[in-house]
Amino acid sequence: MTLREALLEAARRLEAAGIDGAAGDARALLAEAVGIARDRLTLHLGDDLEPGAAERFAAMIARRAAREPVAKILGRREFWGRDFAVTADVLDPRPETECLIAEALAGPKPLTLLDLGTGSGILAVTLLAEWPGTRGVATDISEAALAVAARNAARNGVAERLELIRADWFEGVTGVFDLIVSNPPYIAIDEMTGLMPEVRAHDPRGALTDEADGLSAYRAIAGGAGAHMCPGGRLMVEIGWMQGPAVADILRAAGFEAVVVLPDLEGRDRIASGVWPGTSRRNEP
Repeated sequence: MTLREALLEAARRLEAAGIDGAAGDARALLAEAVGIARDRLTLHLGDDLEPGAAERFAAMIARRAAREPVAKILGRREFWGRDFAVTADVLDPRPETECLIAEALAGPKPLTLLDLGTGSGILAVTLLAEWPGTRGVATDISEAALAVAARNAARNGVAERLELIRADWFEGVTGVFDLIVSNPPYIAIDEMTGLMPEVRAHDPRGALTDEADGLSAYRAIAGGAGAHMCPGGRLMVEIGWMQGPAVADILRAAGFEAVVVLPDLEGRDRIASGVWPGTSRRNEP
């Protein structure tokens, strides 16, 4: 069997399993199985598929047909142009989360940042990589997630500037920060059954839902942020697309000013942001 024949057969199998983007997923998995860069796979489609690669490819396609995400099969995900390790212990990074990175980078460069519920570390690691000289702290309640974040910090050259703390939000965190970011669990308990199998069955439940109304994390973050923010510091959180007004109200009630809700690329509410009262002298232009 050639690579082309294997690719077509796998794409048909994934389509039959109801996988959106079956052809693209099959290409990504085939490239991994044969050890060829995905953008060069077309040049090798006439090659024979070696037995070992065929076995690896078949196993990967079986996992994808069972609705395991490609990133979890590959063990990595590209985010903001960088490679991040992804395991069953962390949330599979979503493209929408890049909107938070874009909004953060559009503002002043902070000297210090705090990432709450860091998971794979994508927010803290990406921002530190984009802001040389900035130092960060990232917390997560999961030791396994922190281990993944540590790998990603080392992989992207920011480990010396990032302190990882096992914590429930602000527990054990000291000092104040110019920027606090978070992508917390925001799915309400009654929405869990409607999630795609790739999410519901393969992302950590604690990274998805607060087992309540989906707003508990925002209450905790907004309520504790004031004690850890520099005057003029920013708080930025990812939100569910219907949560904008509720999260904005939570931020205002906690004392934040200049509260705004910002859209993702599809125009849906995605980021809530607020500024802590006072004039900052720590942020650099």
